[in-house]
Amino acid sequence: MLFCGIDLHSNNCFVVISDDDDKVLYSRRLPNNLDQICAALDPYRTNLFGVVVESTYNWYWLVDELIEAGYPLHLANTTAIKQYDGLKHRGDESDARHLAHILRLGLLPEGHIMPRATRAVRDLARKRMQLVQQRTTQIVSIETCLAQQTGGRLSTNDVKQLTDAHVDAMSFGAADSMGLKANLAVMQALQTQIDTIEKALSKHCRSNPGYRLLKTVSGIGPILATVILLETGSIERFADVGNYASYCRCVDSVHVSNGKKKGEGNTKNGNRYLAWAYVEAANFAIRYCEPARKFYQRKKAKRNSIVAIKAVAHKLARACFHMLKTGEQFSIERCFA
Repeated sequence: MLFCGIDLHSNNCFVVISDDDDKVLYSRRLPNNLDQICAALDPYRTNLFGVVVESTYNWYWLVDELIEAGYPLHLANTTAIKQYDGLKHRGDESDARHLAHILRLGLLPEGHIMPRATRAVRDLARKRMQLVQQRTTQIVSIETCLAQQTGGRLSTNDVKQLTDAHVDAMSFGAADSMGLKANLAVMQALQTQIDTIEKALSKHCRSNPGYRLLKTVSGIGPILATVILLETGSIERFADVGNYASYCRCVDSVHVSNGKKKGEGNTKNGNRYLAWAYVEAANFAIRYCEPARKFYQRKKAKRNSIVAIKAVAHKLARACFHMLKTGEQFSIERCFA
């Protein structure tokens, strides 16, 4: 059998094909051109066990097209791959060769390749989060300007209602008014795009049974339900609830030897969007749900508020896993027993 590793970059990739003895049969840097990459792989297609591609920021086009061309694809989880520290020289060829090597050994930590259509909707939800962050930047800038000029402050909701006429009525200088109006114009344009995206996401998700189940969970509304549903994907890809909680970054990452802590693992390994969603849900839950608040207060008394809110997020993540897996309704008693 043959094994292929592709070290992908922004404008080129390094392709290595090796055999069962790690003997390199093909090693070359190629431009990011699908025809040239397929031409390089085609002579080895019959005996090719798999092709490994790094999960860099631009892997979509290559993975999708190679899958469509019939190649067995594996997406390498780069955050979980660690090469031998004693290597004297390391480059693109050695990286590609290492990908093929660990594929042959069956040690490749793989990333999930979400179907193209589902992935597009998920990325739209991520785009919404990006626009919300940019809108928040404009709101904070407006609040800061008003505090500087008036000594007072407006609430976020009041800032969202401001218009150019309101700014003119404040009798600021020409330069200050122009700056405020610029912030308002950008904020309003962002809000228009956010509203459009939210309507599209709602239309896509509202017919999904999992979406309706997630909205019954304490602290989870339409937006968080959308994020959790799209970022989770198929719940069947998780072997058990522990795997899912770990993917949501809701569990500790520690190294223990003989009962003693020897360090921490890769705390960033997992899905940062799910981690954010469940922490947000936990903050809403302790505000409006009495059992969740009591659970939070017990944990906070033993440790601190950060650990306590993560414990609530962990409970919610476990509950959502079982709901999506079995189709059962949310039970506040079972969640915070």
